[in-house]
Amino acid sequence: MSASPPGQMNHRQTLEALSGLLLVLFVAMLSSTVVSTALPKIIGSLNGSQTQYTWVVTATLLTATATTPIWGKLADLFSKKLLIQISIVVFVVGSVVAGMAQNAGELIAARAFQGIGVGGLQALVQVAIAAMIPPRERGRYNGYLGGVMALATVGGPLLGGLIVDTSWLGWRWCFFVGVPVAIVALVLLQITLHLPTVRRENVKIDYLGATLIAAGVSLLLIWISFVDDTFAWLSWQTCSMVGGTLILLALAVRVESRAPEPIVPLPIVRERNTALAILASLAVGMAMFGGAVFLGQYFQIGRGYSPTEAGLLTIPMMAGVLLSSIISGRMITKTGQIKPWIVAGAIVLVAGFGMLSTIDHATALWYVGVGMFAVGAGVGMSMQNLVLAVQNTVALKDIGAASSTVAFFRSLGGTIGVSVLGAVLARQVTDQITHDLAAAGVPASSSGGSSSLNLGALPEAIQHIVRAAYGDATGHIFLLSALIGIVGVVAALMLKQVTLRDSLDLPAELKAAAVAADAIDGAPPIDQVDGGTSTKQR
Repeated sequence: MSASPPGQMNHRQTLEALSGLLLVLFVAMLSSTVVSTALPKIIGSLNGSQTQYTWVVTATLLTATATTPIWGKLADLFSKKLLIQISIVVFVVGSVVAGMAQNAGELIAARAFQGIGVGGLQALVQVAIAAMIPPRERGRYNGYLGGVMALATVGGPLLGGLIVDTSWLGWRWCFFVGVPVAIVALVLLQITLHLPTVRRENVKIDYLGATLIAAGVSLLLIWISFVDDTFAWLSWQTCSMVGGTLILLALAVRVESRAPEPIVPLPIVRERNTALAILASLAVGMAMFGGAVFLGQYFQIGRGYSPTEAGLLTIPMMAGVLLSSIISGRMITKTGQIKPWIVAGAIVLVAGFGMLSTIDHATALWYVGVGMFAVGAGVGMSMQNLVLAVQNTVALKDIGAASSTVAFFRSLGGTIGVSVLGAVLARQVTDQITHDLAAAGVPASSSGGSSSLNLGALPEAIQHIVRAAYGDATGHIFLLSALIGIVGVVAALMLKQVTLRDSLDLPAELKAAAVAADAIDGAPPIDQVDGGTSTKQR
């Protein structure tokens, strides 16, 4: 039977339940930020390459992207609390295995498994919050989300730098450190989180659609990583991989249009504001993830700072996230208007990346800091509010699918962004190092193949060449981030101006129009089956 929708909780009850959720979000974000400044040393100690550096990040994003819609769909069908706890356990196991990795390949595999848990956390925390708090009030609580994001993104790089720079700890503790925090989160959730469970019979999860989407995206990223290096742009490998990607994704769309319980509900995606929010999330994800991932590498390899110093130097970006998310969240709750903040955030994000696109290995740090602050402010005003814009348009029963769909495309954008920008960076660095070594009369083999990040093993003169190459090439990838971000600005400008609703669920008349036959207990929405033409599940 279907449980009745939860009643609104008072402020104290909401904060108690929110405590565990925010800690979960902190753990998930910390897993990425704690290694951001440590990764150059981690890959260097494992004798990894620039491509492997990129894949340590991409592997987590890829599996998180592939599993996010599955977690979201499960949240519409089963206990949200139990699913969050399961995803924490998966995350903890992945963290422990990553900390025990003996080479870059094992680390990438462990991070991929860890990403399954991250995919659950990034979708389910939003789903649980949406099930407790009406959209308009959610703006105020987005300030708390922004605070947690800022704490994780500021504290993570600092913590990772300190761990790597502390001889009696070592880089493996960058992965172990999140385990006790996750255990505390499990206990808190057990005590504080109480959400009704909606049970439905004859449920079918669209594993085929999820598999096709994951396979298509994976094949695309593999092609991006190796094209123009292992094989040429015009080659049989390119034709087979790009062609295979298109076929797999086309099949995924066909499967999703026919599945009784699609992973990505196409009717929701076709709604104007949802489609535009997804497009903006895709662009913001590509720009933000793709650009920010390489800041730690820029400061350490390009500028020669220690991991701890690199963490301190990223504080301006995190300050921008904190301030803008709190201010925009409170103003959204006060006015009920969300579009102006999303548009402003997208514009500021592009402006920030525009500034960073001009940096090289000798740029003044104050200038880099201003650019990072603008990027952070843009993310704080747009990232969570794009999810909120979509949640405002759907009924409570579809919150899981809608929230995870936005998170899916945002992660997809981040995955593609990291992979594309990492490939561009690797090509430019290799070409620049080869050119500068030749100009200095040094054999290219002296740089360790120019792809190794273990700078300590190189002579001082060659270290200078490698640092300059990384410092100068980073500005180019930020220019690509700015160009990608323009797509997000256009999508944000096209959003319809709406006032956020004050209720947890859609008003009765709107819900009836949107999901006509779904008033019956347990019946899947007919507009999610065969484009709205199928009969109810029996």
